[in-house]
Amino acid sequence: MKNEISAVAHGSIAEEMEIEAGDRILSINEKEVKDIIDYKFLISGNYVKVEIEKSNSEIWELEIEKEYDEDLGVEFKDFILDKPKSCHNKCIFCFIDQLPKGMRETLYFKDDDSRLAFLQGNFVTLTNMSDDDINRIIKYKISPINVSVHTTNPELRIKMTNNRFAGNLYKILEKLTSSGIKINCQIVLCPGINDDKELERTIEELYKLYPQVENVSVVPVGVTKYRTGLFKMKLYDQHSSAVQLDRMKKLQNRYISQTGKPFVRMSDEFYVIAKRDVPDTDFYDGFGQLEDGIGMIRIFRNNIENSLKMVEDGFFKLKGSFTFVTGKSAYVEIKNAVEKIRELNEKIYIDVKGIVNNFFGNTITVAGLITATDIMEQTRNTILGDNIIIPDCMLRKGYELGSDKRRVFLDDITVEQLENKLDRNILVCEYSGEDLLDIIIQNCIS
Repeated sequence: MKNEISAVAHGSIAEEMEIEAGDRILSINEKEVKDIIDYKFLISGNYVKVEIEKSNSEIWELEIEKEYDEDLGVEFKDFILDKPKSCHNKCIFCFIDQLPKGMRETLYFKDDDSRLAFLQGNFVTLTNMSDDDINRIIKYKISPINVSVHTTNPELRIKMTNNRFAGNLYKILEKLTSSGIKINCQIVLCPGINDDKELERTIEELYKLYPQVENVSVVPVGVTKYRTGLFKMKLYDQHSSAVQLDRMKKLQNRYISQTGKPFVRMSDEFYVIAKRDVPDTDFYDGFGQLEDGIGMIRIFRNNIENSLKMVEDGFFKLKGSFTFVTGKSAYVEIKNAVEKIRELNEKIYIDVKGIVNNFFGNTITVAGLITATDIMEQTRNTILGDNIIIPDCMLRKGYELGSDKRRVFLDDITVEQLENKLDRNILVCEYSGEDLLDIIIQNCIS
């Protein structure tokens, strides 16, 4: 049922008011709660009136005094109290269109929902939104939101998204930013289509909306082996990646001289493919674009180095064996980190396995798209440590989880199933590596 509560936090306002799992929120301050954005906006005040339908159909009217922005402490059966809005585009680079058949149904759902952009950091194209939707973002000050731009050239954006309404993007961005909405932008870069001069045009036009458009991330298109019958797409190689990095470097230097920040950042994949080192820490300004693969290598190095500086005497007495599983693009970086750990304590054995992505195709090299199937097949006849470490980006997240709290890979295999198959303990670490050394220490013996 709509707005049904699935859990109540211990010690919360809801528990104190005897709200229970199975109850439904009918209204707040006599206004209908259509979705999670309504809920968060209406519940924000110091005094609220909440109408509840109990599981036995009784109607309760509750008057609640609380701190400003304090939540009731409830979780809902449906994460956003509504169905996510689906994407009606047919983008030439869409990764979902390149998935193999037979995977779980939720993986084929293309969301284009501004509520998820606000709540979970998902990117939206703004092509499927009405004027009412845009005005609602402004009214509720839903900020920041993440927008998939790809290009500000109207004709090219229509071509890339196969949506005749996609060309009015810049007008929508102007309306949002002039109303105080902060925006993060993403560009999926496709060779020969929206790169080179088109990319420079897009960045320059977005920069006109700075600082409301806070930053832009540029990521290379991903191509799987299942791209049959789709738009023919090239991949970036060492030379073409270097060309894009050099073009952006000129703009970045100018923006840094004007604002102290580069404004646009290229994903780590471009640096790896071009065989170049990533920028220094200051370039990433707090690493706010990690979900786009921006600065992951640099923050991983920093976290490992900082962790090793703080090891205590007991660390040098520890023994243990581990296998770190990652994608091909991160293999060298993980290997270097492991060597630094072993230089301090050779009794801790750590091997690194760079998994080839046979599931999606070897053109996909990031760790976040590695499946349990490939891990099982490629570690079957190898010597493994007592513990296998995986980055948490391999496991599904976000609204797709719903009430399912299992740790699940893209191929629907759980961490527990992988543990049973390999007869090893699976340890999940943050993809930034911040907790990697702690996990190793906790699973060693002295």
